[in-house]
Amino acid sequence: MRDFYDVVIVGGGHNGLVAAGYLAGAGLSTLVVEQQSHTGGAAVSQQVFPGVDARLSRYSYLVSLLPDKIVADLGLSLELRSRSVASYTPVRRGGRDLGLLVERPEGTATRESFAALTGSDTEYEAWQDFYGSVGQLAEVLAPTLLEPLVSAATMRQQVDPGLWEAVVERPFGELVEQRFADDTVRGVVATDSVIGTFAGLHDESLIQNRCFLYHLIGNGTGEWRVPVGGMGAVTDALAAAAHRAGASVVTNAAVTSIEADGTRAAVTWLGGDGERTVDCSYVLANVAPTTLAALRGQPVGVKPEGSQLKINLLLSRLPRLRSGDDPTRAFAGTFHIDEDYSQLETAYGEAASGALPTVPPSEVYCHSLTDPSILSPSLVASGHQTLTVFGVHFPARLFASDNDAARAESVSRVLAGLESCLDEPLEPCIARDADGNLCVEAKTPYDIEESVGMPGGHIFHGDLQWPWSDDESGAGRWGVETDVANIMICGSGAHRGGAVSGLGGHNAAMALLELRP
Repeated sequence: MRDFYDVVIVGGGHNGLVAAGYLAGAGLSTLVVEQQSHTGGAAVSQQVFPGVDARLSRYSYLVSLLPDKIVADLGLSLELRSRSVASYTPVRRGGRDLGLLVERPEGTATRESFAALTGSDTEYEAWQDFYGSVGQLAEVLAPTLLEPLVSAATMRQQVDPGLWEAVVERPFGELVEQRFADDTVRGVVATDSVIGTFAGLHDESLIQNRCFLYHLIGNGTGEWRVPVGGMGAVTDALAAAAHRAGASVVTNAAVTSIEADGTRAAVTWLGGDGERTVDCSYVLANVAPTTLAALRGQPVGVKPEGSQLKINLLLSRLPRLRSGDDPTRAFAGTFHIDEDYSQLETAYGEAASGALPTVPPSEVYCHSLTDPSILSPSLVASGHQTLTVFGVHFPARLFASDNDAARAESVSRVLAGLESCLDEPLEPCIARDADGNLCVEAKTPYDIEESVGMPGGHIFHGDLQWPWSDDESGAGRWGVETDVANIMICGSGAHRGGAVSGLGGHNAAMALLELRP
């Protein structure tokens, strides 16, 4: 440990490690300070259930926005594996149990699935036209994420004006209703606009539009991939890159204050050996903006509010589906539950009025079908599978009075929704741990805040912003700057933050290197 570093990075989540890799690689003395006993923040793989050798992606769980350029620049030893299925949506209609299948890449089975559900090729053709247009927008946007911000006017000139107006200037619900007629198809499209974002589809703030955009622009394709070895493998690769570059990392160190005057700075933390202060030239804050304000002794402002329920399960086998479809195919992608367009809007309305959604929309991901390495060989041989369930429209306010009771009821409702798609009860399919308990773990926004320090349990550290500057005055900046020249935000709260992307870390590092003499 030194008494002075060129850069101190507060928070050892994935963005902090990305920044450390770049800055230490550029020759700057770099220290990462992390309050937990390990790095990674929400990007971790952990053995959740006692006596069960399964390492689950406990919090964040898929990767899309991490640019291939960052992987190459830092020499990351990391495999991101494509899923064979994009999504599967069980539907009961006209007395029949069906499933809307979207392959990756889309083929004959996808077209036939749309036709079986809707009665013609019209919806699938609308689907292809819509995502073709969005794909063109993604190709334009993706390269700009690692560059200084451009203005909205400049960006608008590069894309189809009709699509720009529909996606950027009008509520996303209008676009969905204009392009699609089927309630289920509408819901499959709309769900990307409310993952981690509490909003109605016609919300005038357009935060749902921004959420949708970020879900579709990763690397110009929008594909969400499974990290082999779990999310912890992403952290391990980034930590190894930071160490190779020469960065230092201290864990079990809870930062208590940050001071900066634009030229010099000091970071103080409490660790196992008591209080320690280190001086530096720059501070990169890999924490939420409200947390940074508190550490600087400034007014915190409005606390973000997370809006999701995360459930982790281990199954002894995949359950049979009422549709009769092969569960190994149906669960290979994103498995939508109660996410029709009308169901999304109903659930939002109930939650906004202060009630738990009666029929909560949710999504299921079976990572072990794509990456069995997260299970021990014996679990793989016996047919065990992991399930991650992401419940939509569970704002923190619903858990404020009694977190434990609201968690239990929420889990019951979400799993009941899953069971409604099955041809057998769910519980007999759930594995048990060494103590005989069902392998089920749930995290509310309050639990997430307590576990990984995200204020309000908000997985993006706050509302997402457009990935450009609203006006010319912000163009040319990196979107990481604060009111003090030598403090920058390098986490999900950066202008182009959110998800496991490394964008905040990369952009803060580039901004700092531009400032350095």
